[in-house]
Amino acid sequence: MKESDIRQVMSLLASAVKQWDSPAVTIVAQREGNPFKVLVSCLLSLRTQDRTTGPASERLFSLADTPEKMLHLSEQEIEQAIYPVGFYRNKAVQILDICRLLQSKYQGRVPDELDELLTFRGVGRKTANLVVTLGFGKPGICVDTHVHRISNRWGYVQTKTPEETEMALRAKLPAEFWLVINDYLVTFGQNQCTPISPRCSTCPLDAFCARVGVGKSR
Repeated sequence: MKESDIRQVMSLLASAVKQWDSPAVTIVAQREGNPFKVLVSCLLSLRTQDRTTGPASERLFSLADTPEKMLHLSEQEIEQAIYPVGFYRNKAVQILDICRLLQSKYQGRVPDELDELLTFRGVGRKTANLVVTLGFGKPGICVDTHVHRISNRWGYVQTKTPEETEMALRAKLPAEFWLVINDYLVTFGQNQCTPISPRCSTCPLDAFCARVGVGKSR
């Protein structure tokens, strides 16, 4: 993909993804506008499909929707609320640890700086960037497996890891698309540009895609 094509590609993506549901964490952010809920929902989403993440988040937030309230729950209560998300026992411990830190160091408020969020147990760059962008509307690029795969499949970047992809996108992606690229490519990657046998024959971006690494397609 030529660098000059990216604006047209992003416009096509914006239209294409309207037919599908937004990612679960995005829905939480749009509905609640609450950085704490974005953070917790993102933690729940790791290694978990959206159809599980959304209901689990709703069950948990019906019990506690602030760090202070969450600390009144036991590990077992959190486990029961978030099951069957992946690693639900570990995530219950993690959520409580983060809530204690938020209460003791941040007056119950989620920090809006990437470097601060990265000091939290179990919070990597994907989660931290998602909180910064969805929770606070600040510049950042959240790179998950879909963003990493598709931007390399296009040939827009040539990277080996999500972190390398983030840095490459920060260097070349126009800033106006930083906040939306994760939403677009997660949705697109779940429904059209799938990891195995992507739907290339019906893809609106076919003319712009180098199909790097694509073998079988539909």
